[in-house]
Parts: sequence; C-alpha cells; structure tokens
Amino acid sequence: MSSETREPLRSYFVTDYDPTIEDSYTKQCVIDDVPAKLDILDTAGQEEFSAMREQYMRSGEGFLLVFSVTDHASFDEMYKFHRQILRVKDRDEFPMLMVSTQDAQNLARQLKIPYIECSAKVRMNVDQAFHELVRIVRKFQLSERPPLKPPSKKKPRCLIL
Repeated sequence: MSSETREPLRSYFVTDYDPTIEDSYTKQCVIDDVPAKLDILDTAGQEEFSAMREQYMRSGEGFLLVFSVTDHASFDEMYKFHRQILRVKDRDEFPMLMVSTQDAQNLARQLKIPYIECSAKVRMNVDQAFHELVRIVRKFQLSERPPLKPPSKKKPRCLIL
C-alpha cells in the first residue's frame, strides 16, 4: 500500500477495535526540530499473518511493541516479537520501544529495550511513545553511519621542487 493511500493517524481512542490484517496510518510531525514522517502499520499481531508481518519488519526502521493490559496473552507475545524482529533484521539489536505498564518493566529490561507507560484510552504518552521511537531510530542510524569527518581547516600547501 503506498503512503499516499494511507489514512491520517486518528487522535482518539476506538472502543470497539476490530483487528484486521493491517491498518496503516501516516503522520507528519517535527521531533527535536527535525521533520519526521511516521508510517504506522498495525498488524494486530495475528499469527495467521506472520509472513506478512515479517515482510513489514524487513522494511521497518523502528518498532513499537504494544500489548493490551486487558489481554495478558498479548504481553506474553512480546518476547516472541522481539526475537522475530531481530531474526528478520539479522541483528543483535534494533530500534524498538516497548509501550507498557509497570508489569512489563522487567521484560523490557531483559530484552534491553526502553519502555514507556502509555494509554490510548486516556491519551497518556501516546505521542511521546512515537517521538521517543523516532529518537531511538535516529540515534541507531547515526551509530550505523557515523558522520564524515569535517574537512581539515588547514590551507592546502603548494610545494615547488
């Protein structure tokens, strides 16, 4: 699906969520004075779409690991998704942020990824979660591609022999 056909990100809580194969959204924002375009894909974590999820993982630059407080099974899936992302990316680490409640702090520490407590229902820290993920992605990308050394300030010397 091209980003032009994705719907804009809604800023309200949907009480009757019906998970589908995927929902995708885009949002333009400025994070730390640098423009960012968020392409958000919600795969609903359904097992029957795991092959499609891996395809999306290959192209993703960062991942929010989100689970439902009311569905403990989704919390149990966090470890599996973390391993799957690392396997698909063929990496030991990759930009991720766990969106969690206090119960997930130990898992986030074990997986060595940061977490942030948030609630879509009361709109607490939702934007902050996406902004923090962008910061994590940018930091990771800088570490992967360090900036080039600035040109030397020495003036060129000409030698005549």
